[in-house]
Parts: sequence; structure tokens; C-alpha cells
Amino acid sequence: MRIIGLTGGIASGKSTVAKMLQKKGAYLLDADQLAREAVEPGQPAWQEIVNWLGQSILLPDRSIDRAKLGNLVFNDKQKLEQLNNIVHPWVGKRFTKLSEEIKEKDPEAVLVYDIPLLVEAGMQKMVDMIILVYVPRETQIMRLQKRDGISRVEAETRLKAQKPLEEKKKDADVIIDNRGKLPETARQVDRFWESFKR
Repeated sequence: MRIIGLTGGIASGKSTVAKMLQKKGAYLLDADQLAREAVEPGQPAWQEIVNWLGQSILLPDRSIDRAKLGNLVFNDKQKLEQLNNIVHPWVGKRFTKLSEEIKEKDPEAVLVYDIPLLVEAGMQKMVDMIILVYVPRETQIMRLQKRDGISRVEAETRLKAQKPLEEKKKDADVIIDNRGKLPETARQVDRFWESFKR
């Protein structure tokens, strides 16, 4: 089994590239999806967050108000670190368990770890290579504003909480430039996949 670490930043198009790789036959483990599962009502990470931030962080259905949580942590480095310390260990365990299940089922599998904070979390040793989905900062800001219906200031605040994509380039083995149209991105993914499978 070979493992590709797929990383990028908020609104860089990482999920789009992940889907393209999945269509080519790769298995996909999505850190954001696992993190959402980690904070579902009744899960240990959910309980820790409620113990830490109180009942006011919950919606009427007892799920965590993600918008409220986002506003709290994106503006406070210590709170973001605290949240990561709660969620990341749980996500790490799930990655290990699910990877073992895939390897058992398909020893020749190509597995994509879709992890925005791959390098920041020191997880690069878990993967055989790193693909970075890159867009210029200005493109990120515009896409984020459009996608989430937020102001430029809010978009910039969220980006500040992440390592700039320019800095992530030095850790990448492959860079997919996603500033153009979808067919251009698809061509880059095709080229990568052909050389990777060889």
C-alpha cells in the first residue's frame, strides 16, 4: 500500500483534487470528515469541547455550533491549539484503524490522506509523498468570501490561522496549481497519476 498526503489551505480546492484521485481508484481518508465525526454528540471529543467551552457552544439539537466554534478559535491561537489537542488524537487513531482495514482488504491500494494541516501536525512521516494543492493567497481570499459569504477581513483572519501555501511549497513533492479552470487541474492530476502508477 502506498500513501499520498494531500494538503492545501482553506478554499484552495483540495477536496476537488481529492475527488479526482478517488475517481482514479485511490482510497480516500478525509481529516475534516473524521474531525466532524469526532465532535458529533456523545463522542469523547464532543464531551471534552462541551466541558471546556460550556453548553453555550451547542445548537438546540445538541450538536456543536461550528460557526460559533470557528469564530472563537480563528481569533485566538491558544484556543485553536486547545481544540486541535482535543480533536487531533482522535482523528489520528481513526486514520490508523481505517488505513489498516484498507490495507487488509487491498494490499496494493493507493490511499490518499486528505489533511489540511499535514505538515503543521508533523504527520509527513505517515505518508510516502506530499501533494500540495496551490492557489495564490488573493485567490484563496476571493474564493473563501464567495464560498462562505463572509467579509474580506473574516477571510483574512481564517487564513492567518493557517500556514501560508507559499511556505507549504517547500514540503511538497508535487504541486497542483489550482488557480485555473477545472480541466487544467484535471490535466495536472492525470499527469501526476500516470507517472505515479509507473
